[in-house]
Amino acid sequence: MARKKQLDPVALAQAQQQREQQEVAAAFQKGVTALRDFIAPSSLEFNSSYFHLGTRMARTYYVYGYPRQLYTGWMSSMVNLDEVIDISLFIYPVESQVVLDNLRKKVTQLEAGIQIDSEKGRVRDPQKQAAILDAEEMRDKLQVGEERFFRFGFYFTVYAGSLEELEFISHKVESMLGQQLVFSKPASSQQEQGLNSTVPQFSDQLQIRRNMSTGAISTSFPFTSADLSQDNGILYGINMHNSGLVIFDRFSLENGNSVVFAKSGAGKSFTVKLEALRSMMMGTEIFIIDPENEYERMCDAVAGSYVRLSLNSATRINPFDLPRVVDTEEADNALRSNLITLHGLFRLMMGGAQAQMLGGQQVLAPALSPVEESDLDAALIETYARAGITNDPLTHQGYPPTIADLYDTLLHMGGTGPQLAQRLRKYTTGTFAGIFSQQSNIDINNPLVVFNIRDLEDELRPVAMYIVLNYIWNKTKTDRRKRILIVDEAWQLMKYEDSANFLFSLAKRARKYNLGITTVTQDVEDFMGSRMGRAVVANASMQFLLKQSPTAVDVLSDVFKLTSEEKKRLSQFPVGQGLFFAGQNHVHIQVVASPTETTLITTNPTQVQQIQSGAMDQVQGTIDLANQLTPGSL
Repeated sequence: MARKKQLDPVALAQAQQQREQQEVAAAFQKGVTALRDFIAPSSLEFNSSYFHLGTRMARTYYVYGYPRQLYTGWMSSMVNLDEVIDISLFIYPVESQVVLDNLRKKVTQLEAGIQIDSEKGRVRDPQKQAAILDAEEMRDKLQVGEERFFRFGFYFTVYAGSLEELEFISHKVESMLGQQLVFSKPASSQQEQGLNSTVPQFSDQLQIRRNMSTGAISTSFPFTSADLSQDNGILYGINMHNSGLVIFDRFSLENGNSVVFAKSGAGKSFTVKLEALRSMMMGTEIFIIDPENEYERMCDAVAGSYVRLSLNSATRINPFDLPRVVDTEEADNALRSNLITLHGLFRLMMGGAQAQMLGGQQVLAPALSPVEESDLDAALIETYARAGITNDPLTHQGYPPTIADLYDTLLHMGGTGPQLAQRLRKYTTGTFAGIFSQQSNIDINNPLVVFNIRDLEDELRPVAMYIVLNYIWNKTKTDRRKRILIVDEAWQLMKYEDSANFLFSLAKRARKYNLGITTVTQDVEDFMGSRMGRAVVANASMQFLLKQSPTAVDVLSDVFKLTSEEKKRLSQFPVGQGLFFAGQNHVHIQVVASPTETTLITTNPTQVQQIQSGAMDQVQGTIDLANQLTPGSL
């Protein structure tokens, strides 16, 4: 008689409890948000020639035709296109022996076809001849292992916010590739397979491939993005093409010179001050010529030297100062170089080039006649000699003469000397006396030095900028540290031929002395209209074009060879955005600054007023922090 097995009530209860726990755990896991839930679109809807990806529209293309020859970088225009595009490249290696067998059969077929055409009297087909040559060349390279063979698939998906925008972008991409004889088509009725082929999961569901050799494949590598990130340098901003960081060292280029063009309010001063602040943290010394008192707050925050130049200030700069150079060759030429500089200065002080009518046309007549030039040269040499300074470098340690000494020399010499003395009189005993006619009383030894010329009269500004540039140049030749010289509102120098020539001379020679010159201007037409202005731009390896007025766009487009898209955007950039040129590369950049940096360098009137009124609680803390971050010498 069979006996029924009795189940343990305790075991039954435990099993029931375990099942309930498993059900609860399964229900809990269903409610857990996974990473794929975050990245997955809200919906997917496929049509024959496009698909909806959430709120976006997209279309997948495949490339089916290539030219006979491909050149390195042919894909760069597409990679750097300012649109959202996913690109997938599939490369499948093929056994060389299989390819050799197929090529042998193909050559045989082509040669047979040519022979048949010849027997029937047909016109020679150049395409068949070219195909035979290509096949034979490939056979030779495959045989010796110089080349390998691959199957290549190229797919891409373009995205847009609407169907109209999608059609526009699709046409632009197709046209761009078509110009290089690279032909593409939408993956009709295969948009789902196309999407799966372009998302990063290595799934080639379209399987549309083309035979390519090693050389052709190598031209297709997409690492051609306009990326300006280096291992060292400072942060200039964000690359708007690929959202990368633009970290760059301007001294790694052919020269360290830079030009910044922008209309008023476009952010040029903000950009220049941000670069100066970050360069200081890397140990670079900064000189700034400030015509509008825009750099004082930043200078005070980092304990820099702020030199005010005006007729009422006690600051004096003597243009006759000579550099204290160690280099023997430089020392031998120090006096001669300064004499040449002084010639340009006095032409500027005596009126610069004057416009005169000659033969019914307006021409520029020199400020000094040849005779006056000769007399001035003799007077300068004699003035230095009276102070005991000659071409011998050992005599350069004494006190140099001043303009007052030159005035006295001219007054008591023959020829045109007395007339030249009268033209200099206003700088010695007249209205402009004092500021440039006495011995220098500044000896700058600070990582940041700002020369403020705002309070100078308009007639004196070009003269002051010229003399300050010469003072900085002499200090640069004395001690060749890494320095940046910022010349704000440089168009004032471009108005006069001698000052423009001097700035150009500095730009050409600066690299030898480890100096980078930053030329900043908002008056693009006047600056670029000068022959020397264009030469200064040509000698700058780095350029920054922020938002421009419509009248300046055409001028800059011609100089910098901008594309039609860049030209269109140049007058539409928001504040802080622009084109950044570094050597042969240029990118669309957004200048970004931290709140601390913004507090120190902003020129926005509203923010400046808030800072000055003390409404921003962190101002004092910001300044204290900046003082701590300043190099140890401060």
